Amino acid sequence: MKITVYGATGMIGQRIVNEALTRGHEVIAVARRPENLKLEHAKLKKQPGDIANPDSVAYLAKDSDAIVCSVNAPEGVDPSWFSTVAKSLLEGTSKAGKTPMYVVGGAGSLHIAPNVQLVDTPNFPEAYKSVALEHRKFLEILKNSGTTHWTYLSPAAFISPGERTGKFRLGLEELVTDSEGNSKISAEDFAVALLDEIESPKHQGKRFTLAY
Repeated sequence: MKITVYGATGMIGQRIVNEALTRGHEVIAVARRPENLKLEHAKLKKQPGDIANPDSVAYLAKDSDAIVCSVNAPEGVDPSWFSTVAKSLLEGTSKAGKTPMYVVGGAGSLHIAPNVQLVDTPNFPEAYKSVALEHRKFLEILKNSGTTHWTYLSPAAFISPGERTGKFRLGLEELVTDSEGNSKISAEDFAVALLDEIESPKHQGKRFTLAY
C-alpha cells in the first residue's frame, strides 16, 4: 500500500511511518519541515504539504491508498485550526475518490460515564483543554459529514514513547482502563493499532480507542 502520513515528524507520526515501513508499505511523509524526519528508507519519500488546503490534500490522496492525519496545530495558530483541517481532509479525500483517511485524535472526547467525557472532568489538565475541545469538534465534523471513508483513533489518556508489544485492548466511545483505573498506551503500540486498521478496516465511519 501507499500511505501518506501528515505530521510525520511528531512523536506519534514518526512511529506510524516506521511501523508502515516495517510492514513493507510505501510511505509519503508530509510535514512542515520534512527534513526533521531523520529516518531514511528506500520506500520513504519526504515532502512538505498543507493539510489545511483541500487541493493539496486531493493531490496526494489521489495516488494514495490511505491518508493519515497525525498533526499538531502550528505554533501560534488558534486551536480552531483543527476544524479547518477536518473540513480540508474531507473535501480533499472526497475529490480524490474518497481515499480512506485515518485521524490520530484525542482522548478528551472519550466517555468515562454516561454523558460525561474526559475533557469535562475537573481534573483534566487546563493546558490541554483547548486542544482537546477542538479535537472533539474535529470528531463531530467527521460524524456529521455523511461519509464513512474516515476512521478516528483516540489514544489512551496517557500516551508516550515506549515498547512495541502488539498487545492492547480496543474500545469504541469509552475510555479503556486497567483494573486500577489507569489508561496508558505507548506510541509504538498506537502505531500498531492504526496500521492494523489500515490493513484490515473494521471501524470505517467510526471512532475507536485502545489502552493496555
